[in-house]
Amino acid sequence: MTDKNKIQGEGNYDAARKFDSKERAFVKKGGIEKKAKAAEEALDGPEGEELERARKAADERGHMGER
Repeated sequence: MTDKNKIQGEGNYDAARKFDSKERAFVKKGGIEKKAKAAEEALDGPEGEELERARKAADERGHMGER
């Protein structure tokens, strides 16, 4: 592969293809409803407050560049 072929430009196309492939495999494998139910139970359970704090902290970090 030449240096020119390694240039990704605006995005990393190789990483995007790998992500898409793994995402499709995950969905095809199934069990999404089970994972969603487990997440719902975690939010409603004892760790719910901690998970919500973590979600808010991640959301704030994600929007830092947009402010």
